[in-house]
Amino acid sequence: MMIHRRSLIASAAAMAVVPNIAASQNSPRWQRRADMPWATQEVYCAVLDGKIYVAGGLIRDAIATRINDRVGIYDPATDSWAEGPRLPQPRHHPMMAAARGRVWTFGGYDRREGGEWTSMTDVWALDDGLWHPVTQMPQPLAETVGVTVGDRVHLVTGRSPKDNNGGWYDQVDVSTHMVFDASDNSWHTARPAPEARNSAAASVHGQHIYVAGGRMVAGGRGTGRLDRYDVQTDNWVTLAPIPASPTSGEQVGGGLAMATVGDRLVAFGGEWLTRPGGVFTETWIYDIAADRWDRGPDMGVPRHGLAGCAVDGVVYALAGGEVYSGGKASGVVEALRL
Repeated sequence: MMIHRRSLIASAAAMAVVPNIAASQNSPRWQRRADMPWATQEVYCAVLDGKIYVAGGLIRDAIATRINDRVGIYDPATDSWAEGPRLPQPRHHPMMAAARGRVWTFGGYDRREGGEWTSMTDVWALDDGLWHPVTQMPQPLAETVGVTVGDRVHLVTGRSPKDNNGGWYDQVDVSTHMVFDASDNSWHTARPAPEARNSAAASVHGQHIYVAGGRMVAGGRGTGRLDRYDVQTDNWVTLAPIPASPTSGEQVGGGLAMATVGDRLVAFGGEWLTRPGGVFTETWIYDIAADRWDRGPDMGVPRHGLAGCAVDGVVYALAGGEVYSGGKASGVVEALRL
């Protein structure tokens, strides 16, 4: 399926070379791992039984950017990839999570009569090597963050259609907080996030969910804010924001990834769209007890719209876009052991 990437960015600009930002030489460093067998971007991932699942996204061939239905399964123990069962339909930005021994996908965008940014509500689960439709989301929600606490998957912030559903400008930023209970396939509503935005990142520490970064559609403005949700009290607090990039001067915005390692959060990647546009190379490490961000080692290959997670204390950055706004998808995989 062919897709025309965001109309507000000219294709010539999207193919521009990312600024050459020097990587940190401090130890520890990001280390290359086996590339994903195909390049893709605007993806998320889920971890089940020590393996990382990446599904869908946008792929680019010699003709156009297309919506992908392929599923890659990465085994960190052997540094190898296998191809999983394809999604029932192509999706870009399909949210992924693992709960109750299954990998789930939620929504994402597909191409329909209204356009290539039609927000979908399908919920699929992977069982016995096949994807099965399970239920529908209560409302369309894409470019959200999804994290699992116990049997429940929390979907927070993102974009939902305002009137029409199909184009980039048909969607608006939301502070929505929906909770899917994988034990009985039911939906609940939790307290909304303090600020509406899309393309943020999230991770879990204990009974707390951390939502970092993101962007507002209006003006493409990025935010470094960090909000913490307490699952037990259904309350949010706002914490120290991610610092602005000392290299570009831009604030970390949409398309970053984040993972939890011990008592620290590791945030990395993302893009800015204000001219001239670019991709962040910085890694930021948050000390939960001190409420403080410190600069970590730069990524070897800066990317946005990438998948990020941690397995056995190692952070993984998988695939993504190497230039802002979708001009070059990547299959690069990097690992960081703190």
